[in-house]
Amino acid sequence: MIKLNSNVPEGGITEKWSNHKFSMKLVNPANKRKFDIIVVGTGLAGASAAATLGELGYKVKAFTYHDSPRRAHSIAAQGGINAAKNYQNDADSVYRLFYDTVKGGDFRAREANVYRLAEVSNNIIDQCVAQGVPFAREYGGTLANRSFGGAQVSRTFYARGETGQQLLLGAYSSLNRQIHLGNVKMFNRREMLDVVLVDGVAKGIVVRNLLTGEIERHSAQAVVIATGGYMNVYFLSTNAMNSNATAVWRAHKRGAAFANPCYTQIHPTCLPVHGEAQSKLVLMSESLRNDGRIWVSKKVDDKRPPNQIPEEERDYYLERRYPAFGNLVPRDVASRNAKYVCDEGRGVDGGRAVYLDFSEAFNRIGKDGVKDRYGNLFDMYQNITGVNPYDVPMQIYPAPHYSMGGLWVDYNLMSNVPGLFVLGEANFSDHGANRLGASALMQGLADGYFVIPYTIGNYLATEKPEKANPDGNEFKDAEKNVNDSTKKLLSVNGKQTVDAIHKKLGLILIDKVGMSRDEKGLNEAIKTIKELREEFWTDVKVVGKGEELNQTLERAGRVADFLELGELMAKDALNRNESCGGHFREEYQTPEGEALRRDDEYSYVAAWEYKGPGESELAKENLEFTNIKLATRSYK
Repeated sequence: MIKLNSNVPEGGITEKWSNHKFSMKLVNPANKRKFDIIVVGTGLAGASAAATLGELGYKVKAFTYHDSPRRAHSIAAQGGINAAKNYQNDADSVYRLFYDTVKGGDFRAREANVYRLAEVSNNIIDQCVAQGVPFAREYGGTLANRSFGGAQVSRTFYARGETGQQLLLGAYSSLNRQIHLGNVKMFNRREMLDVVLVDGVAKGIVVRNLLTGEIERHSAQAVVIATGGYMNVYFLSTNAMNSNATAVWRAHKRGAAFANPCYTQIHPTCLPVHGEAQSKLVLMSESLRNDGRIWVSKKVDDKRPPNQIPEEERDYYLERRYPAFGNLVPRDVASRNAKYVCDEGRGVDGGRAVYLDFSEAFNRIGKDGVKDRYGNLFDMYQNITGVNPYDVPMQIYPAPHYSMGGLWVDYNLMSNVPGLFVLGEANFSDHGANRLGASALMQGLADGYFVIPYTIGNYLATEKPEKANPDGNEFKDAEKNVNDSTKKLLSVNGKQTVDAIHKKLGLILIDKVGMSRDEKGLNEAIKTIKELREEFWTDVKVVGKGEELNQTLERAGRVADFLELGELMAKDALNRNESCGGHFREEYQTPEGEALRRDDEYSYVAAWEYKGPGESELAKENLEFTNIKLATRSYK
């Protein structure tokens, strides 16, 4: 069984990171150029890490399957990024951000990591402003803030509805500077297909050139994975079509523990599914819940247009159930309540949608005021749906969006495999069982700009790892493993398309491992996914060759990994006999229908070790709460 050591420093929560930085060993500036570091992924976490490590003098190799780093899915983040600047003078603080994040995650995150995240949040804003990120500003020139779910203060910095894109352009500009200086070498259109271990230590990766099909070996003294989350396991999600779990899953198969895979976030503010041929879902920023009010009819199967439903027959169900937070409850709470009212038949036209209505905001600040805040989001909604949201309330429904689970990491962001570091959404560390809105960008940039530059230096200075020979047996074996997998996929020659099988997997997961789960459904999911995996390996049709541009082959490899990951998600959800955050077990709820945690038995991180397809062994990292008292989460 794997051994987990969180390596959390001693001392009070407010001093841990400062003391740890001072106690860490340093690499002499002249010696940094002797170390090669691989960074896989160039979203906010990966691009910021590669740029910062290059700036420090390390020799960095950065890999992306895109044609440019700036196409990473981080650009899709809309609403904003949290920081405890307290510019609004509304009693915010580093400790309050820490508290809100731990509470928002339903007390299933490691306290020390979350406090560090809150502590460095202010540095992120300063860094991004210095890069020229065009944050929204007040009339007097100061940076503007708005509110997001799970908080009663305004701490979210934003650039209209395209904050992720602007932040990534800032990181991308810094990355380009290091590419120009020769400190970062960029490898575009490469997909990581294996991690290479030498004597149990990460020493490199094997990648496929997506344009030529060529398999390449790359060695380094440390490997950083920052490839995002795994929500495309559901087939329909808000993630970009190419977002996948292959890099983290291949690392998992090499020994990296996978933590809390059942912690998945279904975002409440998305466009509803509109047909069986749909290939992805569209996020509408949570920021819209600042001024939009969510409601449904009080009547079942009400087919009237929204403007014909009088105010007294409308149910503003979040404001009714959670008066203290109203429409800005955390995402898991908002999503479950949308599901409940639609299960009752009170959704739009009795279906799977609820109204997001800006009528009150139009009266309060005018349509021009709303347009100033959310204009591009309103345009996007109209372009997709053909409905003008200035005239008719938006229709929204929850959709798979973000994975809180990921590869297990310690306080230094290193996995249980020495030399393998994991950043951003690819790791599990900061959000517990539910991420608060505007905290993903915060974590990605915190990890890349302000954590990994210290901790990877400490690893290199302490362990002094040698660079492995890419012609060594370990690299040759990893390349053979990749080639064998490719040949196996191409040799099946069945009748079903990759997407057809992926869609079947998604339907199983959204039904059985979605917004609510129960023992019967999870057992059914595990059984059905096993059968579907066998169906995939006997009846999938992968056309073309491996030695060429072959997007069907790319998708097939990713879906093969999703089939194993989906089963582990169900197994993890079955193991956790409690409800917490995004993991809601129907058997464990309060009389009011809220999540019922069982802290006496499940206050731990579930870290799974790969033992073969469908086979895993559980290790536990116990969570201790010494600064925030364990309590039932309440937003009423």
